[in-house]
Amino acid sequence: MSQQDTSRRDTQGRNKIALVGAGNIGGELASLAARRELGDVVLVDIPDKEGVAKGKALDISQACALDGFDARITGTSDYANIRGADVCIVTAGVPRKPGMSRDDLLTINLKIIRSVAAQIKEHAPEAFVIVISNPLDAMVYEMQKVTGFPKHKVCGMAGALDSARFQHFICDELGVSTKEVQTLVLGGHGDTMVPTLSYCTVGGVPVTQLIPREKLEAIVARTRKGGGEIVGLMGTSAYVAPAAGAIAMAGSYLLDQKRMIACAAFCTGQYGIDGIYIGVPALIGSAGVEKIVEVELSADEKALLAKSEEAVRGLVRDAERL
Repeated sequence: MSQQDTSRRDTQGRNKIALVGAGNIGGELASLAARRELGDVVLVDIPDKEGVAKGKALDISQACALDGFDARITGTSDYANIRGADVCIVTAGVPRKPGMSRDDLLTINLKIIRSVAAQIKEHAPEAFVIVISNPLDAMVYEMQKVTGFPKHKVCGMAGALDSARFQHFICDELGVSTKEVQTLVLGGHGDTMVPTLSYCTVGGVPVTQLIPREKLEAIVARTRKGGGEIVGLMGTSAYVAPAAGAIAMAGSYLLDQKRMIACAAFCTGQYGIDGIYIGVPALIGSAGVEKIVEVELSADEKALLAKSEEAVRGLVRDAERL
């Protein structure tokens, strides 16, 4: 890490990553962050679940000892322990259950995210904040509003996950390596998301030349329902892939990798969208979301993105009324 980045480090010379919520995603996040040696990890949860946070921290620490990864992992219910965190990843909230949409979570999780945001504002005012809690686009909007952090220092993990699901389904259909497939999913994190066929390629070849239109439409539909499919199978929300998406974003920030990752970023006119967080391709580096990358969309994709934008604005309006 460069000399100018040393201010981010704790007294042991490592970055500090705060994970708010010690559930399935929180545990997976802690494991990935430690194994990739991105920094020391603090798992935070409510007092009733402090034992879970401490237990997972201990379990992962012992795994790191076996595998030779160097990271200090602690569990707590005291937000004072996140003081000075470089990155805060927020998973706090009620997970989806079978038959429950992301929108159903709004009233419950809005109260939780406001409380978490106030604690982050107090104890980690310089942090880059990544929100995973659902309904994602409304939660990240509320996080920024309550903290008052610069908009480029608050974002949501959504597009990375949705693009990965799209990528997997394409790979599965063609029987090719995931390394050969590039995908991009825009819009809100929900049923109105926009998997872009015009930017889906396999080894540089447009996917439309490899998979019949009818089959592609089925894959797009499955991508939009990807989270619900897992909820139906497991009885709870996905956690491995969402954690991987957030860690990719955190790593790009902490290591100044400047990766282009689809995420919920605050738009100021890009794609004709202004004043809300929504899924777009963004360059993430040491300054946070450093640039929203605009690409040319087909007429159909533009129409679908406009529909998704309206759905997100509806969620935000509902949140502001609560």
